[in-house]
Amino acid sequence: MKARKIEKKTWPKLFNEIIKGNKTFDLRLGDFKCKKGDTLLLREWDPKVKKYTGRKIEKKITFVIRTDNIKFWTKKEIERHGFQIMSLEKPF
Repeated sequence: MKARKIEKKTWPKLFNEIIKGNKTFDLRLGDFKCKKGDTLLLREWDPKVKKYTGRKIEKKITFVIRTDNIKFWTKKEIERHGFQIMSLEKPF
């Protein structure tokens, strides 16, 4: 399957963390398909004025995990604690 470009909104605080290189992951509702090799086009959205700011950034998707495939915990544990997503430094 051919790589595609997927466009999504992101709020200013998170957009700035991506620009600085601190945020190297993206958590989204799994209501669309994506795969390794696709490009995520993130457009900064200002929720206060409900408009795009004009800033955008493209990032290549290097890994995808869908939570409906994770069977490590019970439903009760997930409801009690939820999930947390962690970003890991690259080894080089």
